[in-house]
Amino acid sequence: MGLGTRLDVPVGDVSLIRGLWEVRVRKYRQRQKKEQERIEKSALPKIDQQWQYRIYCKTLKSKERTLLHQYLERSTLSPHLQPHTESGQEDHTDEQEQKDPEENKLIFQLDGDQWMDFPRELQWMTYLKEWHVQGTKISRLPDYLRLFTQLTVLEIPKNAIAELPPAIGKLTCLKELNVSYNRLSKVPPELGNCENLTRLELTGNLNLSELPFELSSLKQVVHLDIAENKFISIPICALRMSSLQLLDLSNNSLTDLPQDMDRLEQLVTLLVHKNKLTYLPHCLTNISTLKMIVVSGDELNCIPTKLCRNPDIKFIRLYDSRASEEKKKKEEEEKKKGKNKRKRWSQRKKEEVKKDGGEKEFIEAYINSLKDRDTTPEATTKVSISCLL
Repeated sequence: MGLGTRLDVPVGDVSLIRGLWEVRVRKYRQRQKKEQERIEKSALPKIDQQWQYRIYCKTLKSKERTLLHQYLERSTLSPHLQPHTESGQEDHTDEQEQKDPEENKLIFQLDGDQWMDFPRELQWMTYLKEWHVQGTKISRLPDYLRLFTQLTVLEIPKNAIAELPPAIGKLTCLKELNVSYNRLSKVPPELGNCENLTRLELTGNLNLSELPFELSSLKQVVHLDIAENKFISIPICALRMSSLQLLDLSNNSLTDLPQDMDRLEQLVTLLVHKNKLTYLPHCLTNISTLKMIVVSGDELNCIPTKLCRNPDIKFIRLYDSRASEEKKKKEEEEKKKGKNKRKRWSQRKKEEVKKDGGEKEFIEAYINSLKDRDTTPEATTKVSISCLL
């Protein structure tokens, strides 16, 4: 190329080029999304699952393979799932089936701290409708959870689960979800796709401080329990759950309640004790369905008169005793002096879970006893109750 040769450089508007590129990217993503939806609706996942099952069976001995086939054909699990090596467990399973065959059908139950992960055989039981897993050391839900589209109950309390996968949004038949006393720090927005959900329990996760706005679509939730966490205010999505009847926000860091709480037109029970509330909003008097309010009376100094004098509302104020506060301070000082902080922290966490669980059981039992009474005792409506928590 000579020195005097001229080069023709194409000149164009950068914004036009960028626009064309963005259109191509958008179309590519749309094609990817359609392809993903097509694969999900097709029989490919089931075929892949069957092949994975066959490959797994090839690795088993003939005796183990026979036991696995028998296990899957029963469509039932014993309360404590154990490896199938002894005939004694088969007898135990048969006895359980004879006692309550209807209750155990299509239910998976697992407990015990020897479990670090879900059993591999579970991935081929997509017909199951309920999972009940508690007291294990399992830290994550399996990737094949999205295949359990018929699941209606997912109870996994008191484990070591650190997060809920976005795939939980695929469980559109889910009606009850309990992830209490785990290690959650957030909830995936995809949970808002489970629009049939009626009961949501997230108690005692300690690091949980907010819920995604997408949960506003859960219009059928009647029971929301987010006690023993780090909420400083009521989540906006909770105020948009129009069917909500019970809201438990006890043992958080609330300093006030929103002025539009009367949006919960069907609310029956409100539990906000063990917070830092100094007043209750007047809008609570507009909720005609409200039957019970439980608050901490230590810092409460402003209450609507209509709430206290309404004979249809059981208004309960709980007080922490000074002795218990001094005891807590001494325990904290002793723990600070310790050298092994990690070990003591884990022990303290276990004690708190047991203690908080006991307190919660006591409050629930007490509330249930009040609900069963025909007449409301005067001590629960006009006189404050002193209760050692």
